[in-house]
Amino acid sequence: MAWWGTDPHAELPSDPDVATSVSRPLHLRPSSWAWVFGGGVLGTALRYYGEVVLPHDGAGWPWATFSINLFGAFVLGALLEALARLGDDSGWRLRARLFAGTGGCGAFTTYSTFALETVSLTRGGHVGTAVAYGLVSVVGGVVTAWLGIVAASAVRRRRVVS
Repeated sequence: MAWWGTDPHAELPSDPDVATSVSRPLHLRPSSWAWVFGGGVLGTALRYYGEVVLPHDGAGWPWATFSINLFGAFVLGALLEALARLGDDSGWRLRARLFAGTGGCGAFTTYSTFALETVSLTRGGHVGTAVAYGLVSVVGGVVTAWLGIVAASAVRRRRVVS
């Protein structure tokens, strides 16, 4: 049918931004931004204090970033497993995921600092430490995320049994 004829898709809204029946995608909702921002502020502050407590001298193992990334991977694994077991991704579970997962863990953990420290170690002549740091960080992150999933799964099973 010609362009001026009957709309073959009349069931679809003509302008999704105006239609009330169509929900905005999560990444376009200001409330989502606020939850991520709030978690990000907290995560950034915690990472900053971790770096202050365990400063890196440029030659040794970067303990602060290493510990922060492993702990963050564990928390994220546990959080997402727990939230998934509690129900669908809506309501307070969605807000918890945005705040603690995306914002908090996203700002707390830091791939950029990990990469910078690895390059700095290499440029400083500490190639062995840089390679070990890179490998142990990546493998350790996967393992601690898995441990977080296992821990949250075990807690949930105990509650169901009790």
